Amino acid sequence: MSEINIKPLGTRVLVQPVTADSVTASGIIIPDSAKEKQQRGKVIAAGKGTKDHEMEVKVGDTVLYGKYAGTEIKFEGKDYIILDQNDILAVI
Repeated sequence: MSEINIKPLGTRVLVQPVTADSVTASGIIIPDSAKEKQQRGKVIAAGKGTKDHEMEVKVGDTVLYGKYAGTEIKFEGKDYIILDQNDILAVI
């Protein structure tokens, strides 16, 4: 994977969402309009934390986050989400 030039500050985390399956296990094709927003992704970059809040996630972790959490961005043709560490629900 190429190096990304986005460095989150403080306790923010840059996450690349996992793409949703477009075909079910039984072979039914799911159109884009019917797909749910993914709530899982891979940590691409993480801030250094603050003196009061230590970072609990690291680059490479797969995380679950809230449905409406974070800010969606598009960088070099790829979709990312910038989240505060508090918006992350779990590490898988």
